[in-house]
Amino acid sequence: MGSRTAVIAGIGLSDFPKTPHLDSIGHHGLAIRRALDDSGIAKQDIDGLMCVGTYGLDDAATMAEILGIDHRYIDGTDTGGAVFEYYVQHAAAAIEHGECDTVLITYGSDFLSRMGRTLGTQLFGNSGDGRQRGALQFDMPYGSPLVSNYALSAMRHMHEFGTTSEALAQIAVDIRQNASLNPDAMYQTPITVDDVLASRMISDPLHLLDCCIITDGGGAVLMTTEERAKDLRQAPVYVLGAAAAQTHWSMSQMPSLTTTAAAITGPLAFAKAGVSPADVDTLQLYDSFTITVLLLLEDLGFCKKGEGGDLIKSGLLTTTGELPTNTDGGGLSSCHPGRRGIFLLIEAVRQLRGHAGAAQVPDCKIAVASGSGGNLSCMGTVVLGKEGS
Repeated sequence: MGSRTAVIAGIGLSDFPKTPHLDSIGHHGLAIRRALDDSGIAKQDIDGLMCVGTYGLDDAATMAEILGIDHRYIDGTDTGGAVFEYYVQHAAAAIEHGECDTVLITYGSDFLSRMGRTLGTQLFGNSGDGRQRGALQFDMPYGSPLVSNYALSAMRHMHEFGTTSEALAQIAVDIRQNASLNPDAMYQTPITVDDVLASRMISDPLHLLDCCIITDGGGAVLMTTEERAKDLRQAPVYVLGAAAAQTHWSMSQMPSLTTTAAAITGPLAFAKAGVSPADVDTLQLYDSFTITVLLLLEDLGFCKKGEGGDLIKSGLLTTTGELPTNTDGGGLSSCHPGRRGIFLLIEAVRQLRGHAGAAQVPDCKIAVASGSGGNLSCMGTVVLGKEGS
């Protein structure tokens, strides 16, 4: 380790699940203030900024002006829900190469409170005037909204490997169990496999409870050097490995409906970290839908391709299970304001610090956050450690 080794020194969450008094910029501000308080870093010390706009109002350059940040490094990359794992990769490289010293990664969204109002610029290429841009325009005439793209993947996985709806449902059940330990989660009442299968079909084979919720919320992560972190309030969390990859953007161009770019990012991130899936104490996986979790478990190497359905058994993903996953309740039950990747990082840090309360995984030393953006398109995987490599 060197003095410029990149670490996470501060985290902050905005209020959720519904906060109509806050707009997206308000969520940024609240999360940032809490991250600054958490770390002891002064705002004027931030010289790197990474964020993505939700409605075209909070892009990186605009937020730099609003926040009064005089940056030496700025990044407004947008790869959907995985973008914050990409940002960790970018920030670590920028810090280690001396491009900047302290990076703020931030997100804010009033997605739930804004429902029913004009959303303006939409995700995935919608121009806001009803037209679809780019390659997605060739998918939309066939009635392919976001959920049906994931349903395609789920149905293909069932066809190829015999995966069952019960296996997917168990993912939702376990993650809801974790949400029951989080007083801030939108849904905390435990559910059963039968409850999931009895919920209305949204896009065959995905039921309502196979799908993520919609909330408001925001998050902030502060990264700096190991040397600087010695003078701060929290023990640093080390970025041991990070990798990002993309296989497609529009679903019609996905090379395989049952394999994502996490099959690339997982091995790369683990190799950089010098660890294997067997060393991981907690997983924070993007759970836009239950099928997303199953694919990530396979592609990251926690089982072989096609064996995810057999891997899933009652309690596996709970805080006391063999693979504690989405210990805050995930996007399926706790918080999903549009791009959830930053919440994966924040929960991973909380676990490594031992600050996860009732959901704490005992003796947590290695955590993985793996985000998914677009239509199972862009994958970012980050391996974090309580100690440096």
